Amino acid sequence: RLDAGEARMEQARFDLAELTAATVEQMRLLAEDRSIALRCETDGEVAIEGDPARIKQVIVNLVDNAIKYTPDDGEVMVSVRTENGRAVLLVEDNGVGIPTEAQPHVFERFYRADKARSRHMGGAGLGLAIVKSIVAAHSGHVDVESDEGRGSRFRVSLSRSGNNVR
Repeated sequence: RLDAGEARMEQARFDLAELTAATVEQMRLLAEDRSIALRCETDGEVAIEGDPARIKQVIVNLVDNAIKYTPDDGEVMVSVRTENGRAVLLVEDNGVGIPTEAQPHVFERFYRADKARSRHMGGAGLGLAIVKSIVAAHSGHVDVESDEGRGSRFRVSLSRSGNNVR
């Protein structure tokens, strides 16, 4: 629906750092169940304009994947900062990583780098495609860097709002 322009998107000014910290806190139990250290760091207020519910979905999908593909006793780091005047959300893990040949395809619908493992873990191959659609609808960009066996780093870049959020 997002791709077809049929999904309704709210427009509001909000603090990405605050939304991210609250969302990570809500997901903490998922990480604790597997003894995964889930950390969140922000550089203070990072105002953006868009649909907070959709951006929360981006955060949830990325953090859920990071937890899902990180072994027990691993670590997931989520951070929000400003880079070159843009809002940047980073989700990094020290999990299984993504094979180099699969990285260009991870944002495609129904793509799974490891089909057997994804099915076993309940993935439908839509989470990252949804992330990409939502980020694109906010005139942003998402990319991935990953080393197989060492973890992944997803980077979302969004336009900053002109006014401060209070």
